[in-house]
Amino acid sequence: MKPKTVLIIYYSFSNQTLNVVHGLAKGLEEGGVIVQFEQLKPLQPPPFPTDSYIKALRMMFAAFMRHQIAVEKPAAVNSCDWDLVICAGPTWSYHPSGPMLYFLSQFARESLAGRLVLPFICCRTYWRLHAWEMRRLLERAGARVLSAMAVRHPFQGFWCTFGVFAKLAGKMPHFCQQMLQTYCPRFGYTQQQIEAVRNIGLRLAQALSEGNMDEKFRI
Repeated sequence: MKPKTVLIIYYSFSNQTLNVVHGLAKGLEEGGVIVQFEQLKPLQPPPFPTDSYIKALRMMFAAFMRHQIAVEKPAAVNSCDWDLVICAGPTWSYHPSGPMLYFLSQFARESLAGRLVLPFICCRTYWRLHAWEMRRLLERAGARVLSAMAVRHPFQGFWCTFGVFAKLAGKMPHFCQQMLQTYCPRFGYTQQQIEAVRNIGLRLAQALSEGNMDEKFRI
C-alpha cells in the first residue's frame, strides 16, 4: 500500500514552533507517514531581538493590526498530491503571524484549494481568534479545513507575557528577574509537551492510514 504523505508548512520566529512540529513529524513518521517540511521564509525577516522596547512595542502593535510580512513563494506545495497539509505557526498578538497571514492571503488559493488542511497553533494563551482567522482564510481559498489544534506554552499570565516582551526587546530589567523565575521559569515547551505532540502525530498517522480523516476529525 502506498504510504501516506504530509506536508508541514510552518513559520517559526523563535524556534518554538519548529520544536513542536519536529515532535509532530516524529510521530507521523513512526506511524509510517512520509513527512516533508516547507518553511515560510520572509523576504525581510523581522529582527529578533529588536534591541529596543519601542521597536518591540511597534512589532507587537503591527501584529495586533494583522500586518502581513511578505514571504517567498513555497516550492513544495504543488510537488506532490499530499494526503494532508499542516499549516503551523505561532500566535502573534491574538492573530496568525505576519508571514502566515501573507502566505494564506497570497498563495493559499493556488496551492491549497481542494486539499485537506490542519491549522496547527503554538501559543501562550489566546488562540481561538487565530484559529477562526485561519479557517476563514483557508475556506476562502477552497481548502477542506480540519478543526485547529493548539499547543499552549506551559506558563501563562502577566509575567509570562511581560517576559516574552522583554525577550523580544532583548532587554531584561534586573528587578523583574526574580518574579519571572517564580511565575514564568521558562518560555519554551517542555519535553513532556513535545512527547505529547509526538503521540498526536501517531494518532494522525493512524487516522490517515485508516481513511478516517475528514472535516469533522478530532484528536
